[in-house]
Amino acid sequence: MTQLVVSLNISKTEYLKWYSGSATTVTAKTQQGVSINFPANILKPFITHYGVQGVFEIEFDADNRFVRVNRLQ
Repeated sequence: MTQLVVSLNISKTEYLKWYSGSATTVTAKTQQGVSINFPANILKPFITHYGVQGVFEIEFDADNRFVRVNRLQ
């Protein structure tokens, strides 16, 4: 399993693009500077009126498939 930590600050307007389906993936840099892509829908539990903000740990299996996401901060 691979666990990556990303800091996100996605505005409400930006996240609505993913939520509406016009975009399906989020691209972010990990704290180690590695660019990753992951499905936007994994962030749905963390949406607020302001968008999605915080530090998240995203876990992938050996085949790089999403397993879970946890909000750290």
